[in-house]
Amino acid sequence: QVHVVESGGGSVQAGGSLRLSCAASGYTRSSYCMGWFRQAPGMERQGVAAIDADGSTSYAESVKGRFTISQDNAKNTLYLQMNSLKPEDTAMYYCAADGRWTLATYCSLVAYEYNYWGQGTQVTVSS
Repeated sequence: QVHVVESGGGSVQAGGSLRLSCAASGYTRSSYCMGWFRQAPGMERQGVAAIDADGSTSYAESVKGRFTISQDNAKNTLYLQMNSLKPEDTAMYYCAADGRWTLATYCSLVAYEYNYWGQGTQVTVSS
């Protein structure tokens, strides 16, 4: 059984930083993708960043230059370093595993193309 657990959320003022972590167990990484998604109240879940087993990354335009996704394959752990946070980054952040990879786009940032999900961790950015 696959378990995905996020940690590291919290409250921060605009301009601040947070680092999210995600531990996946019962899951063999192989060549598939892991990613971070976020969902604000009343909004659809949107892709933030994703990474494949070789370290190739995909980012949403809204976070490029501010967020960095990384991983420790030996520990099956995923990270999201979030800098220069803005109030519009406020959302529940979810870690996802076993995502789709294509040669054209590398790792998908589409939620339904991931099979395993964590429960989420809240990130709140105040102005």
